[in-house]
Formats: sequence, C-alpha cells, structure tokens
Amino acid sequence: MNSSQFLPINGGTIAYEVSGEGPLVVLAHGMGDSRNAYRFVVPQLVAAGYRVANVDVRGCGESSVGWPSYTRTDIAGDLLAVVRHLGGPAVLVGHSISGGAVTIAAAQAPELIEGIVELAPFTRKQAINLGDLRAKTYRAGMLRLVLTGVLGSVKWWHRYFDVAYPGRKPADWSDQLRDNAAMLGEPGRMKVLQRMGQTPATDAGAQLGNVRCPALIVEGSLDPDWADPRAEGEAIVAALPSGVGQLAIIEGAGHYPHTQYPDETVALLLPFLKAYARA
Repeated sequence: MNSSQFLPINGGTIAYEVSGEGPLVVLAHGMGDSRNAYRFVVPQLVAAGYRVANVDVRGCGESSVGWPSYTRTDIAGDLLAVVRHLGGPAVLVGHSISGGAVTIAAAQAPELIEGIVELAPFTRKQAINLGDLRAKTYRAGMLRLVLTGVLGSVKWWHRYFDVAYPGRKPADWSDQLRDNAAMLGEPGRMKVLQRMGQTPATDAGAQLGNVRCPALIVEGSLDPDWADPRAEGEAIVAALPSGVGQLAIIEGAGHYPHTQYPDETVALLLPFLKAYARA
C-alpha cells in the first residue's frame, strides 16, 4: 500500500496517494468522505495502465482543517495544484461537490485538464420545488442531510448513507461506517461537512459554459439527492458547450456509484480515459 503524501497549499496541506504508472488520473471525493471512497476503483485503474492520484479534499481524510473556505472553487484550486505538482496534464474525476470543482478546474486551466468525469455532481444551483417533494426518496435524503447539517450529527449522516446507497451495500459496509465516523469525530471535521453543505454550486454552474475538454456525467438512477437524477444529468450536459458533454446512467446506483457499483463505474471510465488521457 502506498503511503500518504502531503502538498502544502496556502498554509494548509492536501493529502493524496499515488499508485501506478501511465497517464495521470486525479480522483476527488465528496463532502463528509475521504479518498477511501475510491478504494474499489483505484486498483482497477492502475491495472489498466494509469497513474492514479487519489486526493483527500481540503478538510477531509488526512488533509488539514482550518481552511478559510470550502467552496468548489477552492477545491478546484487544490486539484490543479496537485496536477501541477505531479506533472500534468490529467483527467479529473470528481464526486458530488468535487464534480462541481472539476468543472471549475477544467474551465480555469484547460492546458492542464484533458477531460473531466463528474460522478453524481452538484454542479448547478439547486432549487427545491413542491413537485420534487413528491419523490419519497428525495424527501428522505433531504431531511437527513438537513438534520446532519443542523445538528452536526454522524448518526444522521449515516442515516443519509442508508438512502444514498439504496439496496446493495459494499461488502465492507460496517468498516466504512466505522472509519467514516472516526474521521468525522476528529476536531473540525464535522464542521467542514457542515460548511461544504452550505456552499452553493453557483460558482461551478457559472463555469459550465467555459469547459472545452470532454466531460462525462455519471448519475445513479436511484440517487436520492435529486427527484429525477437523469434530468439533472441532462441539464448539466445542456449547460456545457455543444458536443462537450455526455451522460451515463448506472441503474440501481444511488449517490455513490463509484463505491456502490465500482465495476460499472470503471466500465464507463476506461473508454473515456482511453480516448482522452495521455502521458
């Protein structure tokens, strides 16, 4: 197992782990999580011939807390710093809040980014309407996210996980919950989750039209974060320049397709990487 490396950025440190050789692929997880979310994906990408940098985004995992802000623009800057440090260009893969971050990174530094993959991304400004609230899983997910944010509660965060991983759970589910609870129990970590949850996606949405590299948007068909995950994915593709984006749906997946359905996620990643990633 490779050891963690640490990149100093603006008074903080970003932790990451590099595995394999070949074209560079940088992975970024969502809020309240760590790079462990990609534990089933990394070995498959390495075996396919890629150099994989798996990043703990600011405030999460082994990266430092105490950053002044946790916006998608901030995360994008950190990811670009990792790419520069490791010697780009790279394909960026971002989940949830980091899906918005890789959008911004691609728009800000097109010379460094060959392609982006957004997994269940929060890339557009969200607005709750009464029609959406008719969807039972959407209501359940939103309630649990709100209670997590208001109470700073690991219990409610894990209750959100219950609906965000519908049906099939990873084989090491109990270990995942234990490790996640331990991380969020460290000083400042839950506050990071709360602050990320309060950060609107307007900065990412404003950059969608400026993305020039290929973009793969991946949605889980049962993602509780949207009343209609397919419609959300289609809206992101529509906001990108014509011909830039493509949408893929993983049937049965929730908000964490890379952890819940890693083989299906990798099956979408590999053709994209083969087409666009270069050493």
